[in-house]
Amino acid sequence: MKDILNKLDKAFENKVRLGIMSALMVNDQMDFISLKDLLGVTDGNLASHLKNLEKKDYINFEKEFVDRKPNTSYYATEVGKLAFKAHINAIEKLLNNK
Repeated sequence: MKDILNKLDKAFENKVRLGIMSALMVNDQMDFISLKDLLGVTDGNLASHLKNLEKKDYINFEKEFVDRKPNTSYYATEVGKLAFKAHINAIEKLLNNK
C-alpha cells in the first residue's frame, strides 16, 4: 500500500488542480473564463492553481486577442497527461486494494 501512496502526485491533491487537469484531459484546451465558470472559483484562486501546474510543466498556455480582448487558453502537456494518468491509476489501485 505504501508503494501505491508514493505514486500519488501532490500537485493533484487540491480539488481545484484536480478539476483543472480533469477538464484539460477531456478538452484539447480551455480558456480562463470557461475554467473559472466550470470550477466555480475566483480569478485569483484559479490563477494561483494554474501557476502551480505551470511550474510543474503539467499545463501550458497560449495568449491571443479576440475582438481586441486578451484571451488565454490552457492545455495539458504530455508530461502533465502522463502524471495525471499515473495519479488516477494509483487512486484506482488504492480503491481496488483488498
